[in-house]
Amino acid sequence: MNARRALVVVVVALVAIFAWLLWPRPDAGIQAITLSRPRADRPPLSTARPVAAADQAPPEPRSELADRLNAPTGNIRSDLRIVENLIDAYRSNFRENPVGTNAEITAALSGKNRLHLALLPRDHPAINVKGELCDRWGRPFFFHQLSGTQMEIRSSGPDRTMWTDDDAVLDP
Repeated sequence: MNARRALVVVVVALVAIFAWLLWPRPDAGIQAITLSRPRADRPPLSTARPVAAADQAPPEPRSELADRLNAPTGNIRSDLRIVENLIDAYRSNFRENPVGTNAEITAALSGKNRLHLALLPRDHPAINVKGELCDRWGRPFFFHQLSGTQMEIRSSGPDRTMWTDDDAVLDP
């Protein structure tokens, strides 16, 4: 009888272990995006004293898509498409657009959301000191939510003045 009881305990333990390993994680529904480590050809963001290796947190994974935002080889049209793709990735995970001001939308894209999903690194050079996502001329993008799943994205253009003829607009 003891051998039978031991066998039952072992089987129950194995079932529990397999169930734990196969149980869906909270991030299992997150759409995969291509991530890479920070590029070595970029200068360091800070000139602060080096921190001991044991004290350093591992670098945040970086989105190659976000790294192309405002790149010298791109243009405002490609930048608007990149921002649209970031919002599409957010929408595919949350079934809605990020909402609010530019800073609130940027925060949501940077991980301030219920899944802590960062599609845009918090230290991205296109984010200004106010936490706003900016175009290649350093001016904040204008986000106009048309519906729960559509958003107009506007750049003030080279004259840095919103609502003029050189504005670049991406309508969904």
